[in-house]
Amino acid sequence: MNRVPGMPERPEEPRGPERPERRRRTRRTWAGALAAVLTASALTLTGLAGQASAADINNAKNAGYESGLTDWTCSAGSGATVSAPVHGGASALKATPSGQDNARCAQTVAVLPDSTYTLSAWVRGGYAYLGASGTGTTDVSTWTPDSSSWKQLTTRFTTGASTTSVTIYTHGWYAQTAYYADDVSVFGPDGGGGGDPSPTIPSAPAGLKVASTTSSSVSLTWNAVAGATGYQIYRGGTKALAVTGTSATISGLAASTSYSFQVTATNAAGESAKSAAVNGTTTAPPGGGGGTALPKHAVTGYWQNFNNGATVQRISDVPSPYDIIAVAFADATSTPGAVTFNLDSAGLGGYTVDQFKADIKAKQAAGKKVIVSVGGERGTVSVNDATSATNFANSVYSLMQTYGFDGVDIDLENGLNATYMTQALRSLSSKAGASLIITMAPQTIDMQSTSNSYFQTALNIKDILTVVNMQYYNSGSMLGCDGKVYSQGSVDFLTALACIQLQGGLAPSQVGLGLPASPRGAGSGYVSPSVVNNALDCLTKGTNCGSFKPPRTYPDLRGAMTWSTNWDATAGNAWSNAVGPHVHALP
Repeated sequence: MNRVPGMPERPEEPRGPERPERRRRTRRTWAGALAAVLTASALTLTGLAGQASAADINNAKNAGYESGLTDWTCSAGSGATVSAPVHGGASALKATPSGQDNARCAQTVAVLPDSTYTLSAWVRGGYAYLGASGTGTTDVSTWTPDSSSWKQLTTRFTTGASTTSVTIYTHGWYAQTAYYADDVSVFGPDGGGGGDPSPTIPSAPAGLKVASTTSSSVSLTWNAVAGATGYQIYRGGTKALAVTGTSATISGLAASTSYSFQVTATNAAGESAKSAAVNGTTTAPPGGGGGTALPKHAVTGYWQNFNNGATVQRISDVPSPYDIIAVAFADATSTPGAVTFNLDSAGLGGYTVDQFKADIKAKQAAGKKVIVSVGGERGTVSVNDATSATNFANSVYSLMQTYGFDGVDIDLENGLNATYMTQALRSLSSKAGASLIITMAPQTIDMQSTSNSYFQTALNIKDILTVVNMQYYNSGSMLGCDGKVYSQGSVDFLTALACIQLQGGLAPSQVGLGLPASPRGAGSGYVSPSVVNNALDCLTKGTNCGSFKPPRTYPDLRGAMTWSTNWDATAGNAWSNAVGPHVHALP
């Protein structure tokens, strides 16, 4: 597998993702192919649970870098200690890779033979790896993509019959951004090397309060607890979320409903008692600015404003199972950030603008939403500063007034700036009001981590966002929320990747499954409607799952999307006839 293009290959620990490969298709979708680099030594992004015995200690020295780089050796002078950001204490490691160096920082740790140890560390920033070598059995390592918040890496190793020391290490990836590491632990039998003192169970958090509420979420804050490395949030006595900071947002809640919350503090020694409970009540659903509200479960279909061999349609030809019709696509103008729309009357058999507008009104009268999509195969819209953000909002609002669109779909496949796209969409919302529909159609690589710009944008506008219909096609293998690699074209690929969004902060009502309507609708990734329906059942009801089982069910999942209504019509509307009724019958 090749790493960053232009750099020589090296035999090394399991490697990170390759750069995405661009593919041409009916509407431009490229997705990065995450290389299947995980070895059989259980690389995982989730912690391995294990209960320590009374004799177990943290055998790592200077595990929190409170004494600088004492006991640590970093390659090519790549490491330094910093005072921010830190996970615990006053210091953390910052290690910066270069083109020829992966910023490896290592320590030799004394261990006992024939013993099992849990290796863990908190990391953030660029690609980060954690591993142990010289174990005398199977050396182990694990890794995570870039992250804007602290994330714990955890793995286990067993020492050989004569092993008395191992080398533990962290490293980043060549020519990538710096990574941070803190609170390293080699937890197990005392190897006699004099590790850091074992932690004690932290005290219960104080000061828990409700910071804000929406119709589907409650945001909480509390005071930090000394010695804590994480916090667990409980809703009605049941664990709902784990975080590392002193705030959290619990989403996917019912409107106008009261909930009880508690929080605990955790570290390697265990979990504290629960805090005093607080109650938070969600607000009423946002009122509409006219027209009919979306159903609880909705089907989105892209309508092609061009003839590419699929059945040519007018808006009036779109079948009734589609609740949101995304008109593809708006066009960029010479003004930065601004868009316009040009109906392809010639390509659509003489379809006139007046007929187009009348058909939109008729669909809206039937309870449907019609929005304009920005992006696609030839999408060159760039919103990367305050001026272009203003131009974008003003131009989209003008199109809404001219054609009667209910909102906008963001399908920018050449990247987007989270800061200024957020600004643009909030400005548009202030103009259009509470009835505005905002959908997004990111590629799979865009939603692998909350640090990605698309994911950041979705979270930034969560209070006004309608749904994210990620494209589960034209994609290579991707990580699921369980840290395993899944290939496109299966129920597991749909459910395990949707789980990332559901656990990453989006409400279930803001998550949809995007699939091609026929094999001709995409370069790869087509699945039969029955697979789509099985994935919907798995996520909403816990039935018809593959090998991946979501940690809980999400009955409020929004639904499904397809590219396109035209390719669906070419295939006899087989997709909408099967998926549409199934979506509308979800719990």
